[in-house]
Amino acid sequence: MKLYVTFGQIHVHRVNNITFDRNCVAVVEGKDYKAARAVAVEAFGIEFCTTYDKMPDMKFYPRGCIELDPKFWE
Repeated sequence: MKLYVTFGQIHVHRVNNITFDRNCVAVVEGKDYKAARAVAVEAFGIEFCTTYDKMPDMKFYPRGCIELDPKFWE
C-alpha cells in the first residue's frame, strides 16, 4: 500500500540527497498501513505532520509527490 506523508513547517529531512519538507508529500510503500508507517518513521523519525492512505489535496504542496526510494536504508 502507498502511504502519503506530509510535514510541518519546521520539519525538513534530507534522505539520499532529496529534501522532504512542508511543500511536498512523501510517498512511502509497505505491505500494509503498519509496515508503511514503520518505513516512514525509519526515514523521518517522528518529525512529520500526518500520514494519509489517500493522496491529500495537492494544491497545498507545490513540489508535488516524491517517492521515497524503497532502498534508502540499505
